[in-house]
Amino acid sequence: MIVYAEVECMMYEGHSLKFKRSIIKRLMARLKNDFNVAITELDYHDFWQRTKLGIVTISTNLTHAEQVIQEVLRVIDTFPELERTVTDVERI
Repeated sequence: MIVYAEVECMMYEGHSLKFKRSIIKRLMARLKNDFNVAITELDYHDFWQRTKLGIVTISTNLTHAEQVIQEVLRVIDTFPELERTVTDVERI
């Protein structure tokens, strides 16, 4: 089973693309290492206060895949520099 999430986030404290990229890079590395998910920045590449991430996991068990995505979302919420605004989750 495949579970895919699109997550939009705001970064109110940042004042540059360099700051944004450092946060996104740290977040993506942690999620890849901790949960073995595929993650990429989908949109808002040139906006320093906004990002849209695509996250996907694959499992033989739908429940397990959904749990992984929910844990990923929980970790995103622990980053004080980010505020998760819009989240769309799809099951394929």
